[in-house]
Amino acid sequence: MKQTIIGPFKTNTTIILASGSPRRRELLNDLGLNFEVHPSEAEEPAPLIGEEPTAYALRMAEMKTIEVSKSYKGKVILGADTIVVLNEDIMGKPENEADALEKLSALSGKTHQVISAYCLILPSGEIVSHAVTTDVDMRISSKAELKGYIATGEPIDKAGAYAIQGIGTFLVTAIRGSYTNVVGLPVARVLDTLLQNNIIEAREG
Repeated sequence: MKQTIIGPFKTNTTIILASGSPRRRELLNDLGLNFEVHPSEAEEPAPLIGEEPTAYALRMAEMKTIEVSKSYKGKVILGADTIVVLNEDIMGKPENEADALEKLSALSGKTHQVISAYCLILPSGEIVSHAVTTDVDMRISSKAELKGYIATGEPIDKAGAYAIQGIGTFLVTAIRGSYTNVVGLPVARVLDTLLQNNIIEAREG
C-alpha cells in the first residue's frame, strides 16, 4: 500500500514502513513522504532479565525492521517500537479489560516514561537506530472514569492502556519531551536521520 501526499519534504527513494500502526502512517504522511507499508510479523518476546527499558525498545525496533528487510534487499526500511515505563517496569498492551484497569490505575496521578525506538536500514545494509524518551504526567482519575474509558475499547491495543492522541488525552496533564514520541514515532529525530542519510530532502515550493 503506497502513501503519497504533498508536504514539506519529498523522498529520494521509497521507504518501507515496517509497522501497521495507523498513527505512524499519519505522521509520515503529514511530512509528505512516499512510503509503502509492510507490517512486521515478528513475535515480541518479553524483556530479558535485567534488560533496561531503552535497550528493550531498541532491540524490538531492530528485530521488527530486520525481519521486514529480508523481503526488500537494497531498500530503505523504517521500523519502530513504543513502550510505556513506570518505575523502570515495562507496561505492555493490556490482556483484557481488568488488566487495562490495573494498568491505568497504576499510572493515575503519577509520572511515567514513554520510550519510542526506531530503526532505519539503509540500502547498503547499514543499521541506524535511536531511542527517545518523553515524560508523561497523568491526572488522578477515578475508577469510574477509567472504566468509562476502557468501555470505549481504545485502551485494549495500546501500550500502557491509553492513547494520548485519542480519547485518552483527558488522562494527561503534561508532557516533557516529544509529543509525537508518545504517539509512536519521534518525528523530529527520525526526520534528522532521514535527512542526514539523503533518504529525503526539503520540498522547495
